[in-house]
Amino acid sequence: MNTQSFTQVGLLKLLENANIGVVIHAADTKVIYANPTALRLLRLSYNQIIGKDALDPQWHFIDEHGIPLPPAEYPVNRALSSITAVRDQILGVTDSSNPDIVWFSVNAYVEGEQRSDNCFVIVSFVDITDRKSEFSFADILHNTQDIVIVTEAEDVQAPFGPKVVYVNKAFESLTGFSADEIIGETPRILQGKDTSPEARKRIRIALEAKKPCREKILNYTKTGMPYWLDLSIIPLKNRYGEVTHFAAIERDITQTTYYNEKLEQRNKDLKIMREELELIIKERTEQLRQKNTELQRLAYDDYMTGLPNRKAFFQLAETQLARVQRHNQIFAIAILDIDLFKSINDSFGHDEGDKTIIAVAKTLRDSLRAEDACGRIGGEEFSIAIMAESDQTAQLLFERVRQNIAAQTLSLPHGGITVSIGYTQVSNTTELNLTQLMRLADRALYCAKNNGRNQVCRDRTNDEA
Repeated sequence: MNTQSFTQVGLLKLLENANIGVVIHAADTKVIYANPTALRLLRLSYNQIIGKDALDPQWHFIDEHGIPLPPAEYPVNRALSSITAVRDQILGVTDSSNPDIVWFSVNAYVEGEQRSDNCFVIVSFVDITDRKSEFSFADILHNTQDIVIVTEAEDVQAPFGPKVVYVNKAFESLTGFSADEIIGETPRILQGKDTSPEARKRIRIALEAKKPCREKILNYTKTGMPYWLDLSIIPLKNRYGEVTHFAAIERDITQTTYYNEKLEQRNKDLKIMREELELIIKERTEQLRQKNTELQRLAYDDYMTGLPNRKAFFQLAETQLARVQRHNQIFAIAILDIDLFKSINDSFGHDEGDKTIIAVAKTLRDSLRAEDACGRIGGEEFSIAIMAESDQTAQLLFERVRQNIAAQTLSLPHGGITVSIGYTQVSNTTELNLTQLMRLADRALYCAKNNGRNQVCRDRTNDEA
């Protein structure tokens, strides 16, 4: 074919016979043309696509992780909102007539002046479903920043079901639980006393009906710290259409939850302020963020020692109690009091009293294991909660704490100080109540004080016969 005859081939004829899908949108995103290949790939008729815009409910696009794609991420909208073309965007298309996902590699660019009458968006795409199936979805799941948990679909009733069979790295990073620790357990161990009963009930009903659900829920890390999740649960079916597992896709929205209202108001303020005030607004916003972060920290940390405060310690202890009920271990809780602390304040002043409290807190932190919980629960009072494998473990640990404090505080002006420690312990077969256990530990503390101080005493009310 010579050059002249080649140039006589019409553009429309080329598009009609092209092996790639081509869709042309007007500036308002309405479809004004789709070639036959596009209709075939999208599984739509000419009448079903012409005149439809990007907000039409018939579009069901998902990203590479299977998450529904928001309209702002559609190729046509990305091309209109950017000065550069969209290249090789991977997306999937689903529809009610066919359960299979069709995967496309999409390119889009603007022809003409943006948002004008002569503006058009040219979208071209090819089917990469076969190539997409070669991707390592396991690698994608394991390395995605969203938390992914897979459980069995059977035995969803509390307290032991459903059982976890898979978690990704994001789950381990957020919760502090390793995969080995959580697999075989139930996701319910992440819930606590402030987790919404209504949300838990809705999730249970959906699991029993083998239906998808989405909830905002409060969970707790391995160390008892709370965090908020945007939780989506979807049923997974085998080749016979039976639901065998559930996949939970979770996003950490803790910061968004705590700061959303303040940030929303701040954004409204920024819109009405003049340009010359923008730098000041940014500085004030950062100051507000830092103050809110500090307030949140103070809600859980003791201001003087940096240890968990009373509220945070009780949350940590409650978490350990819940674990004791599932494992063959012993729970021990102690109250520690600085001996003759009032005389230190009276003789050397409150500054020295504060230094004494700080020294005890540091030694306490250095003397305990990583898995132990401790906190300052009052003026010169501290509390310790541990999980142990034998009766002797708690006694040895608390005795070591007492000795270390006496040894490490010799550099203080008033010399080494002593502490009295009272504790109690229970096995996993005992009915557990943290308030009652604290009363028993307090009673043991008074025993240590009355017997001459500088010693460890145990209340044996809960000892098995």
